[in-house]
This record gives sequence, C-alpha cells and structure tokens, in this order.
Amino acid sequence: MFNALRRTLVLLSVLSVVSLPMIASDHVDSPNNSDDRGADLGDGYAFLDPNDNSRLVMIATFSGFITPGENANLAVFSDTVRFNFEIENTGDAAPDKFIRVTFSPKSGPTTPQTATIQLPDGTSFTAPTTAPSNTAETAPAPVITTDPVSGVSFFAGLADDPFFFDIPAFGRFVASVRAGTPDATVFQRGRDSFAGYNVMAIALSVPAASLKGTNGNIIGTSQSSQRRVFQLIDAKGNVAGSGRWVNTDRQGLPGINTVLIPFGRKKEYNHAGPADDAAGKFANDIVASLQSLGTNETNIGILAGLAVAKGDILRVDTSIANSGPGGGNNAGAGFPNGRRPADDVIDTILFFVANQNTLGDSVNGNDVPFRDTFPFLGASQQPLPKGAAGTNQN
Repeated sequence: MFNALRRTLVLLSVLSVVSLPMIASDHVDSPNNSDDRGADLGDGYAFLDPNDNSRLVMIATFSGFITPGENANLAVFSDTVRFNFEIENTGDAAPDKFIRVTFSPKSGPTTPQTATIQLPDGTSFTAPTTAPSNTAETAPAPVITTDPVSGVSFFAGLADDPFFFDIPAFGRFVASVRAGTPDATVFQRGRDSFAGYNVMAIALSVPAASLKGTNGNIIGTSQSSQRRVFQLIDAKGNVAGSGRWVNTDRQGLPGINTVLIPFGRKKEYNHAGPADDAAGKFANDIVASLQSLGTNETNIGILAGLAVAKGDILRVDTSIANSGPGGGNNAGAGFPNGRRPADDVIDTILFFVANQNTLGDSVNGNDVPFRDTFPFLGASQQPLPKGAAGTNQN
C-alpha cells in the first residue's frame, strides 16, 4: 500500500495543481479549538477576482456558529491572536511569503476594531473592521480599505458562514460504512448545518503578480492562527502574550484535520506545518482513515497524495480565467483549482471517497447569496422582525 501511495505521490508532485483535496471544513476541528473560539479557523478560499483576474482573493473564516442575536457580543477579533496568510510560490511545501493580520482590543459591542496588516515586504497599513449589529434588521455594509501603496484591499467583519454541508448526514454515512452497510440515503435529508449562522472573516484582494515566484503561475495559499507561547493575565483580567508565536490552528486544503486525522493527533496536526505533511508525519493516519471509509487504493492515492506530497496547501493556477457572479462560477476555474465560495467541495470529494461513484450531500448551495464584488461573502445574518419565518437563532 505505502509503495503504491509513494508512486502516486511522485506523479502528484508533477500534477499537484489538478489533484483533488480532502473533505469539507475546518470548524472546531480539535479539542483545543473547541476551547478557543478566537483562533478556531473555519474555511479558507483562494480565487481570482472575477471582475479583475489580475487580483487574487484570499479569505479566512473563523469563530463560527454565531447566532444573529449574539452578533454584538461574539463578533470579536481577538487581540492576542495573529492570523497568517501563507504564500507558497516555489513549488515545495514551505511558505515563502506571509501576510500577517492582528487586531486592537475591542472597546465596545459595536465599536470597530483596528486591524494592522503586515505585508510580505515588511510594510504595513491599518484598517477598521466592519462593526457588527444585533439590533438592525439589515446587515451593515462591508467596510473596505485599500492601501494606496501596495494596492491590497482588506475587509474584516461578520459575514454569513459561506460553508454549506450536512454534518449529521455525513456522520451517519460514515457510521453506516464502518458498520459494513453503506447507506447513501442518509444524505437525502438535505439540511445545511451552517444555515442561519454567522462567522468572522478576513478577506484580502492582492495583485497576483506580487505573490508569484519561481513556480510560474501557481500560487499556493494556506492560513494559520497563532498565539504566543506564554499567555499572561494581569490583575484586571487583561490577557497578553509573550515569547514566540506558535500555531493554534491551520488550514489549506478543506477539512483534512476534521475528517482524516485521528482524534488523538488533531492538536498535533494544527501545531505542525506543511513541511511536516510533506515529510509524511501524518501520511499513515490519512491512509488509514480513508481505508476505514472503504476508499480503494487508487482513490486513496488521489485524495491523500496532495496533502502529503506538498503539504496542506491550496493552490491556484492564475493562468485559468475566473468569471461569473458570487466570486465566480465558470467551469474549470474553481475547486480543486483554488476554492471559490460557491464551489461545492463536498460533492466533489465524496465522489472520490466513494471510489468515483456519484455521491452528494444534497446541500448544493449557500443559504444566502454571495456578493458579486469584494469581499464576495454573503451579508451577515440579522435578527428577524416579528412574525418573520426563520430558524430559531434568528
């Protein structure tokens, strides 16, 4: 098995851009993240702006499952977390450039925070976040700041969670497979577990030329959230960190840790990096998880290969044009070539988990429309007026 996987990895090292990533999303993917909302990553996206293909849009979501009634209280960017957008542009597993984002403390429920965005060349600029509201029935308009020197545009604020997937159905399907009686009918319920909830988001629109390196048109992206190794609490309850920065969570390809890393190693995976993936640190775990799902050797090679060969990094071929509404929807330009908000990653991946038999989760789109311009994310869920139909959290 491992020799067959190794042969597949050699092929994928050449064809990595057209290889297929893993399952789903990264929300609450380990015990430490369940206890640390401020650093808990959700999903990562990377795609060419359909309105201007010379720009690469990168989005990271985190602190998911925010109900509209708690928008003002839970929409907080932790001032002790550093969010990294990692750029790989030489074709290996080591990030080559970084965009780092930190935030000022929150001073009031609906008061904007200030973000500091450090660019790969060492320069930086500041930008206000979009203030949340749990009283207005209409979502606040996104506040977008463009740095006049670098041309980088920035958004940070509350948004409708862009991920769509039926979590309980997938769990029931996995249980049926492991019981020896695979039952795809569990997906027929078609319920989106993320509908009606908000998520915190950071979005960047960057001139793609400034991110390219020796790997030609291919730009790899991943995200990490970090805290300093020592966390200090003073007499007034303020928290401050000291020492080096360490990973609290990371993501590149959708949901590897969530589904394919054993529970006992999930924290270790988040603490590691793409170079560890390429060294095979988690390869046996990924293969074993796919075997337990009934995935055959051929499709294990396809699914496991990219995450091992060149690390947990999502790659975009910037020579492939992206067009259409909601961040783009033209065939061949999205997942697994990067990931756009509307790309149905679940159905694509289930196809390979099920050994290239058609299988989908019956959740085929987001519960609210995506914007057609940056930051592309849907407007935040807001409390509904009296008598309006909606989910309980509204």
